[in-house]
Amino acid sequence: MAKSGTGQPAGLRERKKARTRAAIQSEALRLFREQGYRETSIEQIAEAAEVSPSTVFHYFPTKPDLVLYDALDEPLLEAFRAAPRNLSAISAFRAVLAQTFGDLQGAEAAAQLERERLLRSVPELRQAAVDMLAGMFDQIAALAAERTGRPADDDQVVAASGAIVGVGLAAWLASGGDIGLMLRRMDAGLAALEQGFRF
Repeated sequence: MAKSGTGQPAGLRERKKARTRAAIQSEALRLFREQGYRETSIEQIAEAAEVSPSTVFHYFPTKPDLVLYDALDEPLLEAFRAAPRNLSAISAFRAVLAQTFGDLQGAEAAAQLERERLLRSVPELRQAAVDMLAGMFDQIAALAAERTGRPADDDQVVAASGAIVGVGLAAWLASGGDIGLMLRRMDAGLAALEQGFRF
């Protein structure tokens, strides 16, 4: 059963919204693959998804959001919030990363690969992806602060959160579009952060 952002079973309305969002993004990714990102209009996406252009913009305020949005981001952050408090922030993030992305199959895996291809091949999307990853710093810092009882601007919270984001960015840049390699590099980077770099 689908889950809400709080981990509770999602209500009918929330499930319907999730299905609509997924359908719009799926059609957008298909059209981007077939026609090209720049060549595809919001009106074409709306028609393919059988919704109005205003509905597309309701779920995805900008065209890049159609590619940037990742349905796994919220479950990842919720799992980080719920991870055992005896784990350090870095250990917890490493565990939930494997839990969230470790078993992607079928349509989910295909969508991730298509998003990755677009994020790397369209310059405006590549820049937006870097900006979005940097923007996750505030979310991770807020959750790390919540987990530790420290303020979000505590030096150690800032450093740990920045390190997590930095490892993620480095893994993405150095993966060449291979999602499996990106995840392995991120796990290795987080493990090195836990142990302290020795080189």
